Amino acid sequence: MNGGSLGLRTSTSLGSLQPQAQSEVLQAQNLYIVRKTSKISGSGAREKERFLSCIFRYSSRRKVGMLILAALAILAFMTGCITVNKENDLERSALDFDSRFYNQSPHHISSFLPRKEALQYGSNSMMNKVTVCHENTGWHPSLSHASASSISFGAATSLKNPCKDFAFPPPPPGDRRRIGPRPCPVCYAPVEQAIAYMPRSPSASPVLRHLTYFSEENPIKTEPRGGSEFGGYPSLKQRNDSFDIKESMNVHCGFVKGCRPGDGTGFDIDAADLRELEQFHEVIVASAIFGNYDIIQQPRNIGETARKNVRFYMFVDEETEAFMKNVSLLGSDKMVGIWRVIVVHNVPYTDARRNGKVPKLLLHRLFPNVRYSIWIDGKLQLVVDPYQILERFLWRQNATFAISRHYSRFDVYEEAEANKAAGKYSNFSIDYQIKFYEKEGLTPYSAAKLPITSDVPEGCVIIREHIPVTNLFSCLWFSEVDRFTARDQLSFSTVRDKIMAKVNWSISMFLDCERRNFVIQTYHRDLLEQRAHTVVARSYSPPALVRDRNPTKRPPVRRGKGDRRSGSRRHRKVIPRNRENA
Repeated sequence: MNGGSLGLRTSTSLGSLQPQAQSEVLQAQNLYIVRKTSKISGSGAREKERFLSCIFRYSSRRKVGMLILAALAILAFMTGCITVNKENDLERSALDFDSRFYNQSPHHISSFLPRKEALQYGSNSMMNKVTVCHENTGWHPSLSHASASSISFGAATSLKNPCKDFAFPPPPPGDRRRIGPRPCPVCYAPVEQAIAYMPRSPSASPVLRHLTYFSEENPIKTEPRGGSEFGGYPSLKQRNDSFDIKESMNVHCGFVKGCRPGDGTGFDIDAADLRELEQFHEVIVASAIFGNYDIIQQPRNIGETARKNVRFYMFVDEETEAFMKNVSLLGSDKMVGIWRVIVVHNVPYTDARRNGKVPKLLLHRLFPNVRYSIWIDGKLQLVVDPYQILERFLWRQNATFAISRHYSRFDVYEEAEANKAAGKYSNFSIDYQIKFYEKEGLTPYSAAKLPITSDVPEGCVIIREHIPVTNLFSCLWFSEVDRFTARDQLSFSTVRDKIMAKVNWSISMFLDCERRNFVIQTYHRDLLEQRAHTVVARSYSPPALVRDRNPTKRPPVRRGKGDRRSGSRRHRKVIPRNRENA
């Protein structure tokens, strides 16, 4: 074999190997393309694997480590937030009344809404969900609206109270033309000084510190006289237990179908109005007109600070609202003078008097973030600044609840007989209530009850500070009105005496003549319209009957000898006739 043949053979073999290598490369590329196409058209799991492989292929180990550390940091942060929130919830539930009173945030409405805890009882066929509604108070010293007063609290305490040496003057001489009770002089502190006397912290609530309320989806009436569905049909055992004052209590207090009074609970209120009621207010004045029973009265002598900071709320039903709109008294702004009108829908009672007891006695539920309230009936006109009233009847007396006594009656038995005589309620219902109280120890009022001065209030004005013990009294008083008659004067002393027997707390009962000093009492609408109609009828006389310019002077009547008055007592002279001489 020579070199030429070897070289030719070698070149020939190399030439045959190149196409073979190229074909193998093409086959590998085709195989890669086929595999790639199969991966793209594969299932979701294979796509996920491809995505992860791409991440690890195009990311360095450092970047992968950073991603893992970031994920662990986010997980640790979320775990810490959950732990902190749980600790805050535990601390909030363990706070006492004073701590809750100062640590509520008043800037968000959501913090004012009542908390609730749900319980269930009953059979599987009918489960009744019972909710415990917690009381919330959002007052804080920094929110004091009256802090704009030019007199500070320390300066006010150093000033001499102008009413310190005040004494009642002798009564005025009798006036036969004026019959009935009259106002008497009352010494009020100047408005700015009265504002400065407002306490910086809430009054202490004896024994009771936590007050919660029952709420049931389907209240069931188990007793013939168990009240109403709005009141929750409390049993006699639940009623009696509510007078056993403890540090924490859960009682019936109306609005049983929800923890937000006015929101689907009966006595329903529009959402915009509910948000208004849930705002923080230091002082409010409230009243109500149901059944178009009264004419709204505008307050007088209200100072500039009170006009700016004190809210005046008037609760009305749909009937009263319709009348106000028909006479162009109520517009879209819901303001009538100084009053902010709150329209109530779905009233719980058919009796307008009972509906009026809801805002009268349960203001603390409708206004969960209010410090002080003054209630006046719809027929009354306020003529003294609210700050002066609070200073005179609460702050000066170190009282938390004030109400005037009746001007003439002090005994519940006398009040019951007067109600029956006036037809205020059915005699049977009044007698049943009095006999029930007798079995519990009710006795006629006597001097042995001193320093309690009366068992019968004039309940058209109520002045109070919203603290747990006064809220409890209002709840239990309302429950009695809901269970028995709507005459709240009959149940007042029973609720008061039962609470006073358990805790060191009392109600300030001032004179009725003092009440008449700061409110003017008018008549109800029907009486006012009747009197107006009578005055018009008396002032009108037909022109044909007017014969003299002086209608009071009657013209003389001339009579002849033969004229005789009808019914005259003159005896007729009888002359006997002689038939024979005739």
